[in-house]
Amino acid sequence: MRRHGLRIAITLLPVLLALAHATGLWRLDAIDRLDHLIYDTRLRATMPGTLDPRIVIVDVDDASLTRQGQWPWSRDKLARLTRELTGRQQAAALGFDVMFVEPDRSAGLDKLRQIARGPLREMPGLAAEIDRLAPALDNDAIFAAAMQGQRVALGYYFTRTEKPGAKGQLPPAPVLQAEAFPPGRGYATAWNGFGASLPVLADAAPAAGFLNTLVMSNGDGVIRAVPLIARYEGDRARPGYYESLGLAVYRLASGTPPVRPVFAPSGPGAAAPPLQSLLVGGLRIPVNEAASMQVPFRGPGGAQGGSFRYVSAGDVLEGQLAPGELKDRIVLVGATAPGLQDLRATPVGAAFPGVEVHANIVSAMLDHRLLAVPDYAPGYEVLSVLAAGLVLALGLSLLPAPRAVVLAVATLAALVGVNAWLYKHHNLVLPLASALAMAALAFAFNMGWGYFVESRARRGLVRLFGTYVPPQLVNEMLVTPGRYSMRAESKHMTVMFCDMRNFTRLSEQMAPAELQAFLNNVFNRLTSVISTHRGTVDKYMGDCVMAFWGAPIDTPDHATLAVRAALDMAEAVRDINKIHRTTGRPEISVGIGINSGVMSVGDMGSAARRSYTVVGDAVNLASRLEGLSVHYGVEIVASGATRELAPGFVWQELDSVLVKGRAQAVAVFTPLGATTEAEAQTPAALQQSAQLQRWAEVLAAYRRQDWAMGRNLLDPLLAADAKKVLYQLYAQRLASMALRPQDPEWDGATRFETK
Repeated sequence: MRRHGLRIAITLLPVLLALAHATGLWRLDAIDRLDHLIYDTRLRATMPGTLDPRIVIVDVDDASLTRQGQWPWSRDKLARLTRELTGRQQAAALGFDVMFVEPDRSAGLDKLRQIARGPLREMPGLAAEIDRLAPALDNDAIFAAAMQGQRVALGYYFTRTEKPGAKGQLPPAPVLQAEAFPPGRGYATAWNGFGASLPVLADAAPAAGFLNTLVMSNGDGVIRAVPLIARYEGDRARPGYYESLGLAVYRLASGTPPVRPVFAPSGPGAAAPPLQSLLVGGLRIPVNEAASMQVPFRGPGGAQGGSFRYVSAGDVLEGQLAPGELKDRIVLVGATAPGLQDLRATPVGAAFPGVEVHANIVSAMLDHRLLAVPDYAPGYEVLSVLAAGLVLALGLSLLPAPRAVVLAVATLAALVGVNAWLYKHHNLVLPLASALAMAALAFAFNMGWGYFVESRARRGLVRLFGTYVPPQLVNEMLVTPGRYSMRAESKHMTVMFCDMRNFTRLSEQMAPAELQAFLNNVFNRLTSVISTHRGTVDKYMGDCVMAFWGAPIDTPDHATLAVRAALDMAEAVRDINKIHRTTGRPEISVGIGINSGVMSVGDMGSAARRSYTVVGDAVNLASRLEGLSVHYGVEIVASGATRELAPGFVWQELDSVLVKGRAQAVAVFTPLGATTEAEAQTPAALQQSAQLQRWAEVLAAYRRQDWAMGRNLLDPLLAADAKKVLYQLYAQRLASMALRPQDPEWDGATRFETK
């Protein structure tokens, strides 16, 4: 558990880092930039990409400048443009993404009046004539007259400096009074200066809106959100909250509904609540703490972007549009000519027309397609980091590497999926970068810990057991390497000895190199069978193989596995003999002894040479049983303890024996093969069962010293299989015993005094 605790602690480090960012204790610029990247990517992926026919952009482009002259144009020309759009084209509303801070002196009226007051002041009637012509030469007045009584909104900008400056005139009244907001909190961005339209123009236009957009540039110069209202705190106009150009144009087109702030719920006596949204008529516009709304861009921007129709201002001035072609459209006048520098960096384009930013705002309001950064976004970020972090800290530390990878991928997918679903179906903009960065770092830290720390333990385990234990068992041990060591312990296990018969005669017929190759081939075959049945090879002793089951991995069915391995090893030797018969080599046979019981297993030996082995009385008995196989003419001899633990086989009892070194007799058996319920009903199986029943009766008669009955019962078995060594052995015993008187002390056991 200590090992898991350390790994969990390592995995929790990124969680703590992400929580510090989410709670504002330590803001990380890298995570903020990643959040911006995620937001931009998601926005581009979900843009409608369709044309909004309700909004038209009259573009002061390069072609317009070429045909109409350089910018700024004279105000009488803008008056003609205004009359064309509001009169002949019947636009629903007109917004100028242009500022008119300085008066228009292109007509020379000021110069004429200066001359009339100077060198030509003695000329009779000159001043009066100039005054008579003034209305025709006052381009600002002409422009103002064109806007009079029309739905036109002008643009202006706010400034904030140590020495506030003001030019022009703001709208006569703010859209919201300062009294509409609770005291004790700053709502929206605050400014103390402005550059606005000339008074004559400001008085003529029914609406005006500020053009500031970069106040929410998020440090990278990219416009993602723009303020809808801004707070003016200077003394050159009425203090209060003024609206942006986009909001002013929307209100003009909608009949100028009022604007009301909506605050987050708060209890009595609580601090000033945060601003949640602006209610414009029946439209609720979500805003953030700076009274800014996220701009849901429709497309990449520009005349070729496909979001809005672009009409060259030169075409409008020259009357190339059919009458009423722009009827009931909302028209925004702006400039995309590169020399006029009205291009902005946005998530959907590095050179995005500034006028189209306002167009997207108006379009989103018309469609009610509004994105919201809820006031609970920080809480959501903390919860997502905590939930994902705890899942990863526990799961990555406890699961094996393949499942840990699946868990990490699933966690990342869940974080992205939930966030995307809330964005797509509920228009919620929620942070994601901190949770993703946390998950990636937690996975990297965890895998690094597993590779650099736990892999050392794993490599040590492989070094300890790799030469003894089958690879599949080593892989299982690697899941929990701390459980395994070379320390000696007592366990209930099964051990096997397999000795090669006729090896001496075979070695005499082979050269040393040929004998080595032969032994290697036989041992490879036998070892492969042992490994297949999850056994551990203890050692090779000349022509003998020793193996055991039940360690180092606990194996409840160790006896069954050992018996299956013995049967398959005997079959493998028969396959080898088939090859020998075709090559003329002598055949070989094996004797296998199997016993189950308590034995000591672990690292044993001397300081010079040690090995992972088993010792104990149960091991010695298995060795003695292997030597009995040739006596009974069978390949496998197993103890009664093994037979009891492996019931899924057909067993034939061989004898009750007292081997050298033991004081108690042991029943010994040989397995004839595995059996199932279906196989037990076949004719061959039924015949075998009948023979085994008769054989059990033979043994019973033999042990009660009823020699004649024993011989009578044995004769049919001998007749059926006269070559079977076991039957021949007992026929000799019965014949010999019949010549002796009965012994009341006889226990029926056969004693073997040699190993």
